[in-house]
Amino acid sequence: MFSILREYGVLLLVGQYPNGPLGGLAITLVLSALGLLLAFPLGVAIALARISPFGWLRMPAMAVIYVVRGVPLLMFIFWVYFFVPVLTGRMVSGFTTMVITLVIYQAAYLAEIVRAGIEGLPRGQTEAARAVGLSYIQTMTKVLLPQALYNMVPALVSQFVSTIKETSLGYVISVNEVTFAANQINSSLMTQPFQVYFILAAIYFCLCFSLTRLARFLERRIATRREGTFRPATGLAPAAAGPIAPEQAA
Repeated sequence: MFSILREYGVLLLVGQYPNGPLGGLAITLVLSALGLLLAFPLGVAIALARISPFGWLRMPAMAVIYVVRGVPLLMFIFWVYFFVPVLTGRMVSGFTTMVITLVIYQAAYLAEIVRAGIEGLPRGQTEAARAVGLSYIQTMTKVLLPQALYNMVPALVSQFVSTIKETSLGYVISVNEVTFAANQINSSLMTQPFQVYFILAAIYFCLCFSLTRLARFLERRIATRREGTFRPATGLAPAAAGPIAPEQAA
């Protein structure tokens, strides 16, 4: 196993770069980041439409979410792979196909995360914002959405973990990500499939486990801040520190 890592470690990490195209784990991370970043504004727009009081916005958004979440990602990869060239009249690379697929797919899931974040806020905030004269759009963009985005950071990290694992399906359209690189190595060696795919599984596990722990840490930190128990730099809890005396404040 260590001999495989010594001989093919670079291929797993960056593919044939700099003597060829970038690949391996680097492309997996690039695909995941692009898929999530490009899907985020679309997901927010779908979420706002999903909770809109206007039916002509809410119904199409619900249809998009239910259709995307009800179809396997592999089917979307095939649809985009065959439909986009027909639509544009030119061939599209596997990388571009995978990015488009991930943007559409992740936007539906992010929309539900954003919706849950907004609906998880106390209803009194909406009523207070409307009471001071803010419109529906102003209430969403200036009051509710900033708080919801802060609270949903751990969920976004978890979604990034899911996206990393979903990029492995790019293998079926020859996207040069880490699973594709592992299959190339297995085809070269022919006799060590268990070792090759164990290394691949270990790479995914280390990456996803680290990000999952990060999401858990962010979740605890946000929960602590929301409960108002965040300790100051002195190490004293706010309750133990007590109020500041007038002479001290002076």
